Amino acid sequence: MKLGTTHYIDCAHFLPGHPRCGQLHGHTYKVEVIIEGENKQGMVLDFADMKKAVNEVLQDYDHKSLNDFLDYPSVENICEMLQGRLQDRLDLPFTIRVWEGEGKWAEL
Repeated sequence: MKLGTTHYIDCAHFLPGHPRCGQLHGHTYKVEVIIEGENKQGMVLDFADMKKAVNEVLQDYDHKSLNDFLDYPSVENICEMLQGRLQDRLDLPFTIRVWEGEGKWAEL
């Protein structure tokens, strides 16, 4: 069974050398995390526990410049960074999808 939560963060970034995105600008990122596991005793995982784990990671980036964390903060690299941080907090297999505004996303 799959279970998911959706979160939002606002961040600034620029992509060094990119003709359009090379200037500092911002996005509202939508972060979806979907875990997969067995429904044991009525739940796969308590939503409160899942949201807490994800929010603990995302709070480090909200209202900050992603260039402080990544040399090239493309949505692909942001997704990989968040997935690596969440692996330490979620004991179940999961998928993460990071939306950069509307209609553009990366998923692991």
